[in-house]
Amino acid sequence: MPKVPALQELQQRRSEKWYGHGEGVIAATVAEMDFELAEPIAAALHDAVSRSDLGYVSSQPSSLGTAFAGFAQRRLDWKVDPDRVTLVPDVMVGLIELCRVIAPGGSIGFATAAYPPFFEQLPAAGFSLVPMPLLTDRSFDFDRLTAQLRDGLDILILANPHNPTGRTLPYDELARIADLCAQYGAWVLADEIHAPLVLPGAKHVPWLEVSDAARSCGISLTSASKAFNLAGLKAALLVTASDRAQDVLRRLPITNDQVGLLGLVASEAAFSFGDDWLDDVLRQLDRNRAVIDAQLPEGVTWTPPQATYVGWLDCSGANLGQEPAEFFLDHARVALSPGRNYDPAAIAFTRLNFGTSEELLTEMLRRMASAIS
Repeated sequence: MPKVPALQELQQRRSEKWYGHGEGVIAATVAEMDFELAEPIAAALHDAVSRSDLGYVSSQPSSLGTAFAGFAQRRLDWKVDPDRVTLVPDVMVGLIELCRVIAPGGSIGFATAAYPPFFEQLPAAGFSLVPMPLLTDRSFDFDRLTAQLRDGLDILILANPHNPTGRTLPYDELARIADLCAQYGAWVLADEIHAPLVLPGAKHVPWLEVSDAARSCGISLTSASKAFNLAGLKAALLVTASDRAQDVLRRLPITNDQVGLLGLVASEAAFSFGDDWLDDVLRQLDRNRAVIDAQLPEGVTWTPPQATYVGWLDCSGANLGQEPAEFFLDHARVALSPGRNYDPAAIAFTRLNFGTSEELLTEMLRRMASAIS
């Protein structure tokens, strides 16, 4: 079972999830897990520091591509060519720079609810946003997607598994998206950062394994950051499977020395030696998912996620009289993410991060239920 430090120790962390909350507040906000670092990753980082090896990443080809290709084959049934793996600092930077190369100032669509930086950073980079609400079953609205493609949509960002709902898109849905985007000449940037976190009962279908259409019009973006809790170390990957997509990557202004060397070292260790730790984490997340399902406070509902460690909670039946995240922080000393950050219309929703111990999760749910009652 992966170890989680005590609450008092967690509150000494300086990362975004835990920093700045009041004493005794349990944080369940941004996508950081509470589990202690996998030992092979910790050892690799300690070795790098002991060598004072904290310089720039070399311009020579990195072994990270080979490490990821092995991981992708073992864990995701995804055949990756290491020579078609490109380093970037993180997935969001990769997305923005790809959009700048493909369609500067163009239109970018994505399903909502969505990762908050899509709303914040893409307009600041000069793009127009085309949010596309999911259907009630959380599947793609193909009528809306087709209409937007006919209107000239340049790029579709496809988050799979989806954040914040945790849904994994089935093959048929992905194939239909690929066919439509290829037909209308739109690119698909597949954000697959949560792919290693698919939970029992579900399967991830890698975008570049879907079809020739997907490979021709798509680029995959991923990282060890979510699955192995390495977000602060800044190393991510762009993966292609067609000459057309590879030509786009050659035009990127990003160079290897913009990637963190410790991020590269940690990611190599994660993809090469982190399987046992990740398996333990997935078992814990599956147990935590069952705990939430059994102990949701009255008036709060959810659809259990198929992947990731976040739950998208609908609080509309709880009659809180206040925005849910504000209510639970004020009355339960539990810090959650506001739903409106993911969709301006999701004012009755909040996102709960359950990447923690069963004990802390149970205490969160107890506090939330007590505050409602």
